[in-house]
Amino acid sequence: MKNILILCTANSARSILGEAILAKLGEGRVNAFSAGSTPRGTPNPDGLALLKEYGHDTGRFRSKSWSEFEGPDAPKMDIVITVCDNAAGETCPFWPGAPVQAHWGIPDPAGKGDAPEERRAAFAETYRLLEARIRALMTLPFEEMNPKDLKTALNTIGAMEGATDLAASYAS
Repeated sequence: MKNILILCTANSARSILGEAILAKLGEGRVNAFSAGSTPRGTPNPDGLALLKEYGHDTGRFRSKSWSEFEGPDAPKMDIVITVCDNAAGETCPFWPGAPVQAHWGIPDPAGKGDAPEERRAAFAETYRLLEARIRALMTLPFEEMNPKDLKTALNTIGAMEGATDLAASYAS
């Protein structure tokens, strides 16, 4: 089983959605984790509501620092994926084991719209973009790929439709 960490600055919306989707679609192949450089402290309630609506058990999700994954007792990450442009530009900690790192820029759904249906639509679109990328990841024989080829594949996935311009530049 591969350990995959999804990072975003606040670890309250995109990274938590990504962790949930990855845990579901990668069951039996991956252990999914999420974290942030400056965690907000609690997951976004609109994101949790969408995850519940889509059948995810949300009881285990919490907003946490990426420092939880840098100590000697932390699980060794095989892949680290940033999903927001802020986290991609930050100096990441040293990850034991030198995991493959990639960036999948996804627009932030938090704070989009005043009405509940507008916020739900923003989170649903973020979920759709993440799910498409994670489905593409699950088609790869990533357990057998060398790090260079895996990084290239992950960056290509990150440049899929809906990715930010930064993600597209990483794929080139």
